[in-house]
Amino acid sequence: MNKSDNKKENTNNTANTSTDKINRIKELVEILNKASKAYYAEDVEIMSNFEYDKLYDELLALEDETGMVLANSPTQNVGYEVVSELPKEKHPAKMLSLDKTKEVDALVSWLGDKKGLLSWKMDGLTVVLTYEGGKLVKAVTRGNGEIGEVITANARTFVNIPASISYKGKLTIRGEAIITYSDFEKINASIVDADAKYKNPRNLCSGSVRQLSSKITAERSVRFYAFSMVEPEDRELLDSFENSFQKRFEYLSSLGFDIVEYMEVTAETLPETVRVFSEKIPDNDFPTDGLVLSFDDTAYGKSLGTTAKFPRDAIAFKWRDEQAETTLRDIEWSPSRTGLINPVAIFDTVELEGTDVSRASLHNITYVRDMKLGIGDRIKVYKANMIIPQLSENLTKSDSVVVPDTCPACGGKTEIKNENGTETLNCINPQCPAKNIKLFSLFVSRNAMNIDGMSEATIERFIGAGILHRLSDIYHLSEHREVIINLEGFGEKSYDKLIKAIDASRKADMASFLYGLGIAGFGVANAKLIVKAYKSDFSAIMNAVPEDLVEIDQVGDVLARDFSAYFKDMDNRAEVERLLSEIEFVIEENTSEQDLEGMTFVITGSLETYPNRDALKKEIEDRGGKVAGSVSAKTTALINNDINSNSSKNKKAKSLGVPIISEEMFKNNQFT
Repeated sequence: MNKSDNKKENTNNTANTSTDKINRIKELVEILNKASKAYYAEDVEIMSNFEYDKLYDELLALEDETGMVLANSPTQNVGYEVVSELPKEKHPAKMLSLDKTKEVDALVSWLGDKKGLLSWKMDGLTVVLTYEGGKLVKAVTRGNGEIGEVITANARTFVNIPASISYKGKLTIRGEAIITYSDFEKINASIVDADAKYKNPRNLCSGSVRQLSSKITAERSVRFYAFSMVEPEDRELLDSFENSFQKRFEYLSSLGFDIVEYMEVTAETLPETVRVFSEKIPDNDFPTDGLVLSFDDTAYGKSLGTTAKFPRDAIAFKWRDEQAETTLRDIEWSPSRTGLINPVAIFDTVELEGTDVSRASLHNITYVRDMKLGIGDRIKVYKANMIIPQLSENLTKSDSVVVPDTCPACGGKTEIKNENGTETLNCINPQCPAKNIKLFSLFVSRNAMNIDGMSEATIERFIGAGILHRLSDIYHLSEHREVIINLEGFGEKSYDKLIKAIDASRKADMASFLYGLGIAGFGVANAKLIVKAYKSDFSAIMNAVPEDLVEIDQVGDVLARDFSAYFKDMDNRAEVERLLSEIEFVIEENTSEQDLEGMTFVITGSLETYPNRDALKKEIEDRGGKVAGSVSAKTTALINNDINSNSSKNKKAKSLGVPIISEEMFKNNQFT
């Protein structure tokens, strides 16, 4: 055996010894906590003081030796914390959700000739932990992927989370907070009132993690299972992982974290491994909603980049949906902020994926008619992605639904519109209260102006009190202090908190503000694209014409027309001007040279020097240019390394006289 083999064997032996000690720590914590609970809570002595002290001293010595201390260790004095609200914090990098499939063959194709890791997709609440100097310093929920809630005090009460670890650098870990089925059943068993019992572990976990009192969280037996690590800043630590996802898992385990169960797979072994996982589900003590397949080679996974919605280094596998048969009892027509009146199915309650379900969206009139729905019909329902209730089949097909000709909110006339073959029901009354409430609710929402304290119920009270007629009135609510503090459910503290939140929103992100205006069909992603395309020039945005807007990637003809029409409406424009007089946009400066100003590029085909299209797109936009999804007469150049290909985009470019350039030509500014 050579020196290298000796060194590797010693390293493995050390790792095994460390793991053994950490496992012993976990065992001792469980034994001692069980003994303490029996003695103090149940007045039963299951071990002598001598035995307890002996095990306690052993635990103390192992914690000191390994540097790993569990948050619920009896050696720790837990101080509970109560807060008035959970502070919000923006994640350093957006946490994208995973792309999904229900087909094993799709997983095999995705993995190709690479080695992968298949693990559980636990069904709880995603939490991000940050350690510095060996101590847990911060815990934040995933939230909407961009902004989460800080729950550090609550996380310190999780059953299995290390409060201290041996690594002293900065380490950020992502994982799932869950409540096991057995703990869930114990909690429900302690509740006498049947109606007060919790519906499922996921909802209980979500509520427990986000409590304002960490004492309540501690009583719920929340557990944390690590599933990934944010790229560490420590180069030596990073190199030790050898670009292996599995080695990262092993390292987290050596620090004392419980990690999601995983198995190594190749394209050949993947189908059988999925089957093995599926057979474990009935015996699992934790809720799951599928599996996650990741590339073991982290460098390769990182090189693939991301799409606008998903990372490309992992994919989720969802089990086929559970279905239930029931009876349709009614269709509720629900008005929205845009005037669209959405049909909602009301049916006899069924249990799906562990929760009671009695409502499902019917989307639009075309869907209702295609399903041939009628009150009293026997229908089949399921949960799309195990979350969103949907109808899968109508067994009766009586086709007897009558579409209402008046709006249920205002009594005004309705109108059926046809967009690309899809019929929708709309309220045409511009003063419909439902429109205003929904619009206000959108404007103050987290992804828009992020004004805490303005729920739909609060907005409804303000409208009823005559102090809220349009969006800009929000910034004048301080003029109605006496009215507000005398409203039901309000007082001095609620008023002060609301005004503080309103004032904080005066420093606004332009894309969030644009989204909050409630333009039909207009989402957060569209807002960001338009703000970037017009370089944060709000005057230019207000005067944008459909012909220019469609040049922006992901902005189609309908959205472009609706967006432009919104700002052409004099009432809308006047209201926006009033809002602009109340707020100030916070704009991040772009220090890149704007040498592509006025130029529009289309990217197609594979890239050679850029890691992905997003990287090339970002460079173009940072330099003042635009990236469109299709070639037009206004396109400066089509970037395609295969200049001579017969692709549709190449043909279109040639027919319009648009230059086709390679990646290298773009880098050398050869645009003609």
